Amino acid sequence: MTESFVGWPPFPQAARAATADDQLRANVRRATHTIRAKRDALVAERPDWQELRTAAAAVKDDVLRRLDIYLERLADAVEGAGGVVHWATDAAEANAVVTALVRATGEKEIVKAKSMLSEEIGLDEALAAAGIDTRETDLAEIILQLGDDLPSHIVVPSMHLNRSQIRDIFRREMGKHGRPAPDDLTDDPQALADASRLHLREKFLRAKVGITGANFLVAESGTVVMVESEGNGRMCLTLPETLITVAGIEKVIPSWRDLEIYLELLARSATGERMSPYVSTWTGVTAQDGPSAFHLVLVDNGRTRALRDELGREALRCIRCGACMNICPVYERTGGQAYGSVYPGPIGAILNPLLKGADDPQTASLPYASALCGACDDVCPVRIDITGNLLALRHRVAEGEAAVKHRVERAAFDAMAGFMSHPALWGAAVRSAARIGVAVPKRHLPGPLGGWTDSRRVPDIPAESFRRWWARTEGGRHDDGPPHGSADDGSRS
Repeated sequence: MTESFVGWPPFPQAARAATADDQLRANVRRATHTIRAKRDALVAERPDWQELRTAAAAVKDDVLRRLDIYLERLADAVEGAGGVVHWATDAAEANAVVTALVRATGEKEIVKAKSMLSEEIGLDEALAAAGIDTRETDLAEIILQLGDDLPSHIVVPSMHLNRSQIRDIFRREMGKHGRPAPDDLTDDPQALADASRLHLREKFLRAKVGITGANFLVAESGTVVMVESEGNGRMCLTLPETLITVAGIEKVIPSWRDLEIYLELLARSATGERMSPYVSTWTGVTAQDGPSAFHLVLVDNGRTRALRDELGREALRCIRCGACMNICPVYERTGGQAYGSVYPGPIGAILNPLLKGADDPQTASLPYASALCGACDDVCPVRIDITGNLLALRHRVAEGEAAVKHRVERAAFDAMAGFMSHPALWGAAVRSAARIGVAVPKRHLPGPLGGWTDSRRVPDIPAESFRRWWARTEGGRHDDGPPHGSADDGSRS
């Protein structure tokens, strides 16, 4: 698969290329509108929908406040059921743990169910570097792996491709990695699913090691819960001898009773279904039933950074449903790859800066990848204040000391702050600007100042400021200084 999103350009640059791709825009619009309509119809069936959202947010907030306690409870329950728990602080450590576990089995080919976290940490690439071939089994992930492509959606990673493009990938690539696609393969969805099923069957039957992600981790029993639509995940967790689950530390929930809330919300929000077709649960190991060894790798990778953020920790409530992407007007026009992460869309614009920091141009650009229309807030099943978080992150990028700030921009704002903190200087500067305003280019400023006008138009400067107009028409002081002893700040009517 393509190396990763490492080195991806900032969102404005990536979005320009994406919005120029008419086929991509058509594919994404068709898919998001279909899922959105199904979701809306099923949400309308639940008169208690808003109460479910509130309950889901409250449970997650309780977990995040006492995360250490719940994680210890989870680990004790997993080990009590015969599993082994591993802790990883970052991607490198998580990849090293999983690689060592696979190497210990002596296997060189493994099967893997879809896992957002494994994509976040680049697990497939790390295993490939160790000589271990990881075969994705989720249909969308198969498409991406065979097509050497990157994901564009949380729930439907290949949303940016249409059926004809998928058919061409299967015809061209399947034979290089096992059973080839039928010669007469069409772009009928059933035919494509059948081709992938036949291609995977031999891999499922041969694999001795399986890797999965987790949607939820039930602390009271040490149970892992995974929801899916195809059944491939169940094949990954039942047939192999060794099962490795990689999960973020925020996936824990207190009890089975709490799980009921999220199962009601997740399928409706994600795919417009009343219930996920497959809800798989497993707890440790059981003699003569399923894998003989189970390992749970709990990964931080920036989550404690987000947890320390008073507002940003809300993003850790996320249950990865993708509803915010399906409703977002920006995502609809750019697709997910423009965000440069396995977490695209509005939630990705929050998660990525929180998990990684906003000290590079790519993550710093993401909070601005939004119209701030609030539609994502309305559909989020766990009531994350997405727009509030985006505004807070914008403030940090604009006002903080992030390394992404250009030195000219820093110098300009420092100079501006100096003028604005001295009323007399500010008044003089504004009056000077007004006098020379006619000479300022209206479309593009010269040199390094051009970055400002790339996305803004310099307004015409009126001959008279608002303060002077007020002083003249309302009878206030009319001299070189503004009324009431404050500086003429150049405000306009």
